[in-house]
Amino acid sequence: MSVPVTADFTEVYPADALPEQRKRWSTLLSKFEDHYHQQAQFISRSPGRVNLIGEHIDYSLYPCIPMAITADVLLACSVPKSHPSPSEAPNTTTIANVDPDKFPERSFAVPARQSSSKSGDDAEWDDAEWDIQIDASSHEWSNYFKAGLKGAAGLLQRKRGKDLQVPNGMNILVDGTVPAGGGLSSSAAFVCASALAVLRANGEESVDKRELVELAIVSERAVGVNSGGMDQAASVLSNRNAALHISFHPRLDASPITFPTHIEPPLVFLIAQSLVTSNKHVTAPVCYNLRVVECTLAAQYLAKKLSLRTPLPKDASPLGSSLRGLQDTFFAEERGAKSNEVDEASFATQLGQMIYLSKRHLQQEDGYTREDIAEVLNISVDELDAQYTTKVPVRADRFKLRQRAMHVYTEALRVHQFAALLTKPASEQPKDVILKLAELVNDTQDSCRDVYECSCPELDQLCMIARNHGAWGGRLTGAGWGGCSVHLVPENRVDEVKSAWRKEFYNVRYPDLSEQELQNAVVETKPGQGSLILDVRGGTTL
Repeated sequence: MSVPVTADFTEVYPADALPEQRKRWSTLLSKFEDHYHQQAQFISRSPGRVNLIGEHIDYSLYPCIPMAITADVLLACSVPKSHPSPSEAPNTTTIANVDPDKFPERSFAVPARQSSSKSGDDAEWDDAEWDIQIDASSHEWSNYFKAGLKGAAGLLQRKRGKDLQVPNGMNILVDGTVPAGGGLSSSAAFVCASALAVLRANGEESVDKRELVELAIVSERAVGVNSGGMDQAASVLSNRNAALHISFHPRLDASPITFPTHIEPPLVFLIAQSLVTSNKHVTAPVCYNLRVVECTLAAQYLAKKLSLRTPLPKDASPLGSSLRGLQDTFFAEERGAKSNEVDEASFATQLGQMIYLSKRHLQQEDGYTREDIAEVLNISVDELDAQYTTKVPVRADRFKLRQRAMHVYTEALRVHQFAALLTKPASEQPKDVILKLAELVNDTQDSCRDVYECSCPELDQLCMIARNHGAWGGRLTGAGWGGCSVHLVPENRVDEVKSAWRKEFYNVRYPDLSEQELQNAVVETKPGQGSLILDVRGGTTL
């Protein structure tokens, strides 16, 4: 299925968001023309996302259930027909932002690919790559565009070979409403929108959604984070009025999943910002990437403890082996079970068994040293570091393998139960279904706080206040360590929850917030539209 291309602005947002968004898009196009002295040809758009359940398990290749939100990243783009100076390279890209003080303009050119030693028509281009420089150690805003460019250029290279020696230059103006570090995947939205824009600017009229997701997953790793793929999949694949059940094994797949609508009072999703910035690209060595490494080491350690005869399979996880791979290998050896033939009931039973095995064989609650792990894996500490802790550096003396495996397997089971409640034929009252969903969401927050240790006091307090004032359930969303929380709230308690947050949280922790900042800190959201292109060449009326 292809990314939608439309000239109808009303297809992008729900009706209640159109007036504000119409003004924003019109301003973006006007500023583009003022800045570049030409009209934009198209706008590439990718949204942020809120993850409802399935936290920190996508990179272990277990499913999750996110949904796209209204907040998004827009790239107004054109491919210049001529350049302002003869010295400017034909493939120069200029990227500017509607907030130039915070995000200064950047320009760069992509050097032509270098072929093999052969020349002329015999030159071998297939393995040649463009030299797109990304310094992952530098927190530079344009790196996210370059990451998308790198991924898109790789896809173009595979499709066209020597017929495309250099990608087109572009003029770009960016406007984003996904808060950076807010746990709503601003980086994934930016990378997805960037890759989509590059493909469109280089003549790809039809962009396959799956290809875009897969290249964006790899692309974001270029800026220093071993992301698992949920963020990119939710940003690209979502449809209005439905969340997504996303699976990553044996291949990327997504299906819409809807909530009961005929309940009284209706269900409302509230997102609350903790206002604690959680930039996983900055804190990765001690937070996000460390968890990725711990999960991979837990899989390898358990494989040895379980005396598996077969090495864990090389898979799509960031470091090439995963807790999901461990599950499949264990049950293939023990029961002859093939992962693609396991029914839902058996899958849940398997997860229960993996929880038991993790408890039994990972008993050091204070964590494992490098020496502990290397001894069981029968490798040296230097070999351990070379294989697992240097691809993206981490900082840790001890690795909490027990806690990470326990969270992953219990959370995977919660996702399974959550999806089953929404996809099985209704045998319960809709409100009872919602209450069970909320209980699973609350259990996830407890696990994120106590087992995976990715919450923070501010997020814990937001969840506690909401529950005390009538919310059915709530949890952190995104990487954690700050950012946002998401809450399932009955419509008749929304105002009470908002008022309680203002009185008990924001006014106490952040007394200097303006009224506008207070209003922006809490938003109601609905499942939103994923990535798309708005073609403005025909003078689209917003």
